[in-house]
Amino acid sequence: MPYVSGKDMLTKAYQEGFGVGAFSAHNAETIQGILAAAEEKQAPIMIQVGQKVIQNVGLEPMKALIDVYMKDITVPVAIHLDHCRDVAQAMRAIQLGFQSVMFDGSALSIDDNVAKTKLVAEAAKHLGIGSEGEIGKIGGTEDDITVDEKDAQITTKEEAVSFAQDSGVDYLAVSIGTAHGIYKQEPELAFDRIQEISEALNQPIVMHGGSDVPDEDVQKAISLGIAKINVDTELRVAFTEGMKECLANNPEEYHLAHSLGAGKDQMKAKVMEKIDVFGSAGKADLF
Repeated sequence: MPYVSGKDMLTKAYQEGFGVGAFSAHNAETIQGILAAAEEKQAPIMIQVGQKVIQNVGLEPMKALIDVYMKDITVPVAIHLDHCRDVAQAMRAIQLGFQSVMFDGSALSIDDNVAKTKLVAEAAKHLGIGSEGEIGKIGGTEDDITVDEKDAQITTKEEAVSFAQDSGVDYLAVSIGTAHGIYKQEPELAFDRIQEISEALNQPIVMHGGSDVPDEDVQKAISLGIAKINVDTELRVAFTEGMKECLANNPEEYHLAHSLGAGKDQMKAKVMEKIDVFGSAGKADLF
């Protein structure tokens, strides 16, 4: 199983100027679809395990499922814990063998955010895996946490540098004009701020809310220092649309292998499309 440290994966992407897709998985079929797309495109990827799926399926079962489907995979993969708000959960993910963990303390005071993120970052560092923190507010709804888009403030260079240094994270999610979910209007990315933060930090930056951002904007952001792009909503939409299409064509299709399989195929196509946009196709041989 070619698991790779999230830190190694994103550092290489940052240095080489491409983006790694961090694709959220929700069940067996979504894991299969993501891995099949990565294998076909020979791309390094992250599989994200978020809070919603942890509530529904569980942290350990998801890790075990990914391990099972990894046995025939040849491309580099990092399993990433997304939007963790509990230090104990992050430590459990590290114990289970995740290659990347995010502690999201963006709803806390800056001091609490730094203190808790630092605990997770230090544990990750001891094992050579990657750690992610978040500063600023990223709009939209993620795992039932909603931030009004008008209230999502752009992270300053000073905030980013101070937080990264104090917490010791390997990569940082910053507020740059994206939002979780599907946009009501086209997002305006703060490209100057991305460049400013990237040059000051000299380490990978993470784009949350990567669904539905115009391809050319994502590519420009990658050229300025974004190395990890989170994609969830667009994948769930593709999976659901695939199932709906299957059931619309045959309302008495009761074989879940067929309806879920149709969802998996449509989602796989979306992951492949994103890999092309991010410039990571064919980059597996860098690892």
